[in-house]
Amino acid sequence: MKYNLVKIGHWALIFGLILAILAGFAAIPFLAAILFILGLIIGFLNVTEKESTPFLVAVIAFLLIGVAGLQIGQSTPFIPSILNNLIALMSAAGLIVAVKQVLSIAKKSE
Repeated sequence: MKYNLVKIGHWALIFGLILAILAGFAAIPFLAAILFILGLIIGFLNVTEKESTPFLVAVIAFLLIGVAGLQIGQSTPFIPSILNNLIALMSAAGLIVAVKQVLSIAKKSE
């Protein structure tokens, strides 16, 4: 069962990345909600406690690059849209992993 959940998490990541990029070129209804839900699935199913810190560092770097890219990428209409979509996906995943990490730290300090 655990293997299937991990597989679902990996497919959610792949599908989310592809969807975020494709949505930069075409309007997709309810895109923000879809990306947010996929990000939650990624955060719950893909990242173990051992991987939490590297994942959170990667999410922080990803979000900083996305925000900086929004400032720089104004020359084309596609880049800001793609970056906004990727930020929505990864911030939801980072939120779940951060909450899991805080709860884990609180549990260890008891």
